[in-house]
Amino acid sequence: MSNLQLAIQFFLQIAIILAACRIVGIVARWIGQPQVVAEMITGVLLGPSVFGLWLPELQQFCFPWDVSQSSRDTQSYLFPASQLGLALYMFVVGLEFRIDIVRRFLHSSIAVSVAGMATPFVLGGTLAYALHRSTDLFPEATSLLEACLFLGASMCITAFPMLARIIHFKGLAGTRMGTVALGAGAIDDAAAWCLLAIVLASFSGNFQSAIGSIVGGAAFVVFAFAVVRPLLKRFSQRFLGEDGEVSETGLVAAIIWMSLAAMTTDALHLHAVFGAFIAGATMPRPLVNRQVIERIQPLTVALLLPLFFTYSGLNTRLSLLNTSTLWLVGLAVLAVAIIGKGVAGWAAARATGIPHREALGIGTLMNARGLMELIIINIGLERGIISPELFAILVVMAIITTLMASPIFEWLYRTQGLPQIEDEMSLAVHRDLQTRNAGV
Repeated sequence: MSNLQLAIQFFLQIAIILAACRIVGIVARWIGQPQVVAEMITGVLLGPSVFGLWLPELQQFCFPWDVSQSSRDTQSYLFPASQLGLALYMFVVGLEFRIDIVRRFLHSSIAVSVAGMATPFVLGGTLAYALHRSTDLFPEATSLLEACLFLGASMCITAFPMLARIIHFKGLAGTRMGTVALGAGAIDDAAAWCLLAIVLASFSGNFQSAIGSIVGGAAFVVFAFAVVRPLLKRFSQRFLGEDGEVSETGLVAAIIWMSLAAMTTDALHLHAVFGAFIAGATMPRPLVNRQVIERIQPLTVALLLPLFFTYSGLNTRLSLLNTSTLWLVGLAVLAVAIIGKGVAGWAAARATGIPHREALGIGTLMNARGLMELIIINIGLERGIISPELFAILVVMAIITTLMASPIFEWLYRTQGLPQIEDEMSLAVHRDLQTRNAGV
């Protein structure tokens, strides 16, 4: 394709993706699901599993896809555009992250994180051992150790951006439940990406690369908070114009910092989303971060994130799950995911003194995998660590565990009332969110 043809194709795809996401979103709201869940489902619907099954020629026309990547097609622009959407959204999540509240419940976040890492990792590794020995769901090039590490890491993942959006949608910002879940999710995902770095290094035979990724990532976090954050705070007034609003220069400077941070963690093989999150967490508060959110979030959520879900959906082929054995494997993966993450998270929260209702909510939030699961399994598919069949199974697991979150929260709201708000500022934010969400 020429550049002009690629541009025409891209604009057509944007129109189709956004229209489909809104239509599915209307249905999702009827059953109490947030828009982000609708976007996950829409991504699969637009791929070969549904659209391509019923109208293959039209689907290929709208989303030309060369598996061999020998020609310029949808992947040429949809992948980088989706990565930009992820980075910008994680930047917003970092901007909204309340480090002060996390400190209050650090012991609970760590306990939930450890339980939510160790249990699913052991269960996932055990399942991978059985699958590697008795099925062909892992390619021949994937060793037993690599299979166990990868599936274990996949089970450890929490949908951090998804979790943040559900917390926002439900008005849980500033609550103990939302804060513990966010803290534990951040720790879990960072650790899971370190595990993934080890798997990828093992796959390439270069363990020094994995060590470099982990050490480099830790050094970047220290640099960001010890050096960049004080500098940003010192010069924060220069981000503002005469009217007290964030200036265009200030907004550009924030995006430059986000881009450099995302580039750094991407270069360290820890993915751009973590660099973007750290960049957001280091921005001056409260005025600058709030106004930057207002400037960045609308376009990111409305336009760029749906592109990522569609990109993942185009890689998902549910038609490959054509035997009872594969569906049984899918049920086993789902059971391991729920027990390892949801139940373990609930138990750890209860053990640290959190009431049963809030502990159940935390376990439910930790069990939602969505966005981050799609990221990690896309990497596994691209690197040849897992087969397309196992990729499809993991996509189904990610969707189901994420779909579970909202109904359980609705039940908690109806039967037990809202969770405790931790301070007056959070209470005001909570009431504002409740008012806005009620009008959606």
